[in-house]
Amino acid sequence: MTDLARQRQQIPIDQQLALHTAAVRLADEFTGVYGAETIERFLHTSYDQFAGASTVPHYLPLLAERFARQRLTALARVEGRHTDGRPVVLFLCVQNAGRSQIALGFFQHLAGDHALAWSGGSEPGADINPAAVAAMAERGIDISTEYPKPWTDEVVRAADVVVSMGCGDACPIFPGKRYENWTVDDPAGLTVEQIRPIRDDIERRVRHLLDQLDIPVAG
Repeated sequence: MTDLARQRQQIPIDQQLALHTAAVRLADEFTGVYGAETIERFLHTSYDQFAGASTVPHYLPLLAERFARQRLTALARVEGRHTDGRPVVLFLCVQNAGRSQIALGFFQHLAGDHALAWSGGSEPGADINPAAVAAMAERGIDISTEYPKPWTDEVVRAADVVVSMGCGDACPIFPGKRYENWTVDDPAGLTVEQIRPIRDDIERRVRHLLDQLDIPVAG
């Protein structure tokens, strides 16, 4: 029995069914790009990334599907199987629960469909910082559906710009990438009132980055 088959046997039946449904959806989305074996491998390794730390096991298949979709999209770009010409920006911090999620929220809101952005952490937390969610909601941006996730090689390789916010030596370095290091306070443990200056600082930095990349701003 292969390691993958053994791991699948340890997954509850209801989640196995949910993962199978997710694999079917992903296979349809990546038709002609990746086959079922590759898709299932990415889906199950993505599941494993969250299985040990998730506080809501019921949502594991959904998180795995979302993360696998991001990784497969990144891999397709790296391998030249798919590209739409849009620049890709990756925001990295430690827990992927505050700073990088705020930056991702602003970037997606302002860039719209003109660019693609992802985020990740060196030591992903269990949940998004609720105070950060509330601070962003004040600006009309909903990041409550985001989730902490690690970065992977294919995601970093697919990025045109990698923005680090406190990763330190853990931040992955690949040649040919544009790297920026933003010195931004960590909002972990802070109140909404204390996070507002951090949020506004990140927004200014994101707007400046969009201007440098010549990406139209939606608002």
